[in-house]
Amino acid sequence: MRTSKSSRLFKTVAIGAFGGITGGIAEIGWIGLYGMATGIPVDPVARGITRSMIPALAISPWSAEFGILIHLILAVALGIGLALIIAHILSRPAPRHLEFALTMLILTSVWAVNFFILLPRINPAFVHLLPYSVTLLSKLLFGVAAAITLNHAGIRVQCRDDGKLRRRGSRLAIGLTAHGALRSN
Repeated sequence: MRTSKSSRLFKTVAIGAFGGITGGIAEIGWIGLYGMATGIPVDPVARGITRSMIPALAISPWSAEFGILIHLILAVALGIGLALIIAHILSRPAPRHLEFALTMLILTSVWAVNFFILLPRINPAFVHLLPYSVTLLSKLLFGVAAAITLNHAGIRVQCRDDGKLRRRGSRLAIGLTAHGALRSN
Protein backbone atom coordinates (compact mmCIF):
# COMPACT_ATOMS: atom_id res chain seq x y z
CA MET A 1 0.00 0.00 0.00
CA ARG A 2 2.78 2.39 0.91
CA THR A 3 4.59 1.65 -2.35
CA SER A 4 1.42 2.41 -4.28
CA LYS A 5 1.05 5.82 -2.58
CA SER A 6 4.75 6.60 -3.13
CA SER A 7 4.45 5.56 -6.76
CA ARG A 8 1.36 7.72 -7.24
CA LEU A 9 3.08 10.70 -5.59
CA PHE A 10 6.18 10.24 -7.75
CA LYS A 11 4.01 10.03 -10.88
CA THR A 12 2.12 13.20 -9.89
CA VAL A 13 5.39 15.07 -9.26
CA ALA A 14 6.87 13.89 -12.58
CA ILE A 15 3.73 14.86 -14.50
CA GLY A 16 3.69 18.22 -12.70
CA ALA A 17 7.33 18.84 -13.63
CA PHE A 18 6.54 18.10 -17.28
CA GLY A 19 3.45 20.33 -17.09
CA GLY A 20 5.62 23.09 -15.63
CA ILE A 21 8.15 22.79 -18.44
CA THR A 22 5.40 22.95 -21.08
CA GLY A 23 3.85 25.94 -19.33
CA GLY A 24 7.20 27.71 -18.97
CA ILE A 25 7.99 27.18 -22.64
CA ALA A 26 4.54 28.50 -23.58
CA GLU A 27 5.26 31.66 -21.58
CA ILE A 28 8.66 32.12 -23.21
CA GLY A 29 7.10 31.65 -26.63
CA TRP A 30 4.33 34.16 -25.94
CA ILE A 31 6.69 36.82 -24.61
CA GLY A 32 9.00 36.25 -27.59
CA LEU A 33 6.11 36.61 -30.03
CA TYR A 34 4.90 39.74 -28.25
CA GLY A 35 8.38 41.24 -28.47
CA MET A 36 8.67 40.42 -32.18
CA ALA A 37 5.22 41.82 -32.97
CA THR A 38 5.66 45.07 -31.05
CA GLY A 39 9.39 45.66 -31.37
CA ILE A 40 9.70 45.80 -27.59
CA PRO A 41 12.94 44.10 -26.52
CA VAL A 42 12.33 41.08 -24.28
CA ASP A 43 15.92 40.67 -23.14
CA PRO A 44 15.22 42.98 -20.16
CA VAL A 45 12.49 40.55 -19.04
CA ALA A 46 14.94 37.65 -18.80
CA ARG A 47 17.49 39.91 -17.10
CA GLY A 48 14.76 41.13 -14.74
CA ILE A 49 14.05 37.55 -13.64
CA THR A 50 17.72 37.17 -12.74
CA ARG A 51 17.76 40.54 -10.96
CA SER A 52 14.64 39.53 -8.99
CA MET A 53 15.85 36.09 -7.92
CA ILE A 54 19.67 36.35 -7.75
CA PRO A 55 20.65 40.04 -7.80
CA ALA A 56 24.38 39.24 -7.73
CA LEU A 57 24.08 37.64 -11.19
CA ALA A 58 22.25 40.61 -12.70
CA ILE A 59 25.50 42.19 -13.91
CA SER A 60 26.71 38.98 -15.55
CA PRO A 61 26.92 38.91 -19.35
CA TRP A 62 24.87 35.70 -19.05
CA SER A 63 22.12 37.42 -17.08
CA ALA A 64 19.45 36.81 -19.74
CA GLU A 65 20.35 33.12 -20.04
CA PHE A 66 20.28 32.77 -16.25
CA GLY A 67 16.86 34.42 -16.31
CA ILE A 68 15.51 31.82 -18.72
CA LEU A 69 17.00 29.01 -16.62
CA ILE A 70 15.55 30.49 -13.43
CA HIS A 71 12.18 30.93 -15.17
CA LEU A 72 12.13 27.26 -16.19
CA ILE A 73 13.14 26.09 -12.70
CA LEU A 74 10.31 28.17 -11.22
CA ALA A 75 7.96 26.82 -13.90
CA VAL A 76 8.81 23.24 -12.88
CA ALA A 77 8.15 24.09 -9.22
CA LEU A 78 4.84 25.74 -10.15
CA GLY A 79 3.87 22.75 -12.31
CA ILE A 80 4.59 20.32 -9.47
CA GLY A 81 2.59 22.44 -7.02
CA LEU A 82 -0.25 22.70 -9.50
CA ALA A 83 -0.29 18.93 -10.11
CA LEU A 84 -0.32 18.20 -6.37
CA ILE A 85 -3.15 20.67 -5.76
CA ILE A 86 -5.22 19.39 -8.69
CA ALA A 87 -4.67 15.76 -7.65
CA HIS A 88 -5.69 16.56 -4.08
CA ILE A 89 -8.68 18.82 -4.74
CA LEU A 90 -10.03 16.74 -7.60
CA SER A 91 -9.45 13.37 -5.93
CA ARG A 92 -13.15 12.74 -6.46
CA PRO A 93 -14.78 12.54 -9.87
CA ALA A 94 -15.22 15.89 -11.59
CA PRO A 95 -15.75 17.06 -15.15
CA ARG A 96 -12.67 18.06 -17.15
CA HIS A 97 -13.76 21.67 -17.45
CA LEU A 98 -13.56 21.92 -13.65
CA GLU A 99 -9.89 20.90 -13.76
CA PHE A 100 -9.24 23.52 -16.43
CA ALA A 101 -11.14 26.22 -14.52
CA LEU A 102 -9.30 25.38 -11.28
CA THR A 103 -5.96 25.56 -13.11
CA MET A 104 -6.84 29.01 -14.52
CA LEU A 105 -7.98 30.22 -11.08
CA ILE A 106 -4.77 29.04 -9.42
CA LEU A 107 -2.55 30.63 -12.08
CA THR A 108 -4.47 33.89 -12.08
CA SER A 109 -3.93 33.98 -8.31
CA VAL A 110 -0.21 33.28 -8.75
CA TRP A 111 0.02 36.10 -11.30
CA ALA A 112 -1.82 38.53 -8.99
CA VAL A 113 0.40 37.70 -6.01
CA ASN A 114 3.52 38.05 -8.16
CA PHE A 115 2.61 41.35 -9.83
CA PHE A 116 0.76 43.10 -7.02
CA ILE A 117 2.56 41.86 -3.89
CA LEU A 118 5.94 40.17 -4.45
CA LEU A 119 7.52 41.86 -7.47
CA PRO A 120 6.74 45.44 -6.39
CA ARG A 121 8.77 44.71 -3.25
CA ILE A 122 11.54 42.60 -4.81
CA ASN A 123 12.08 44.36 -8.16
CA PRO A 124 9.61 47.21 -8.84
CA ALA A 125 11.07 47.92 -12.30
CA PHE A 126 10.19 44.38 -13.45
CA VAL A 127 6.47 45.01 -13.01
CA HIS A 128 6.59 47.76 -15.64
CA LEU A 129 8.60 45.96 -18.34
CA LEU A 130 5.45 44.63 -20.03
CA PRO A 131 1.76 45.55 -19.83
CA TYR A 132 -0.25 43.67 -17.22
CA SER A 133 -2.46 42.18 -19.92
CA VAL A 134 0.57 40.62 -21.64
CA THR A 135 1.89 39.11 -18.43
CA LEU A 136 -1.54 37.83 -17.39
CA LEU A 137 -2.03 36.20 -20.79
CA SER A 138 1.41 34.68 -20.40
CA LYS A 139 0.39 33.06 -17.12
CA LEU A 140 -2.92 31.88 -18.59
CA LEU A 141 -1.05 30.30 -21.52
CA PHE A 142 1.08 28.53 -18.92
CA GLY A 143 -2.20 27.27 -17.48
CA VAL A 144 -3.50 26.03 -20.82
CA ALA A 145 -0.26 24.16 -21.57
CA ALA A 146 -0.05 22.73 -18.05
CA ALA A 147 -3.75 21.77 -17.96
CA ILE A 148 -3.45 19.91 -21.26
CA THR A 149 -0.38 18.06 -19.98
CA LEU A 150 -1.95 17.20 -16.62
CA ASN A 151 -5.22 16.16 -18.19
CA HIS A 152 -3.56 14.05 -20.86
CA ALA A 153 -1.36 12.31 -18.27
CA GLY A 154 -4.40 11.70 -16.05
CA ILE A 155 -3.48 12.48 -12.46
CA ARG A 156 -6.97 12.40 -11.05
CA VAL A 157 -10.08 10.26 -10.81
CA GLN A 158 -12.62 10.83 -13.58
CA CYS A 159 -16.21 9.91 -14.28
CA ARG A 160 -17.02 7.48 -17.04
CA ASP A 161 -19.71 8.40 -19.50
CA ASP A 162 -22.16 6.37 -17.42
CA GLY A 163 -21.25 8.25 -14.21
CA LYS A 164 -19.26 5.40 -12.60
CA LEU A 165 -15.77 5.94 -11.28
CA ARG A 166 -12.60 5.11 -13.10
CA ARG A 167 -8.99 6.05 -12.51
CA ARG A 168 -7.22 7.38 -15.60
CA GLY A 169 -4.29 5.34 -16.72
CA SER A 170 -5.55 2.17 -15.03
CA ARG A 171 -5.52 -0.99 -17.14
CA LEU A 172 -8.53 -2.24 -15.18
CA ALA A 173 -10.68 0.83 -15.71
CA ILE A 174 -13.85 0.28 -17.69
CA GLY A 175 -14.97 2.86 -20.26
CA LEU A 176 -17.66 3.10 -22.89
CA THR A 177 -16.88 3.03 -26.58
CA ALA A 178 -18.62 5.33 -29.02
CA HIS A 179 -21.03 2.45 -29.78
CA GLY A 180 -22.02 2.03 -26.13
CA ALA A 181 -20.25 -1.30 -25.62
CA LEU A 182 -18.02 -1.75 -22.57
CA ARG A 183 -14.31 -2.03 -23.19
CA SER A 184 -11.23 -2.25 -20.95
CA ASN A 185 -8.82 0.73 -21.00
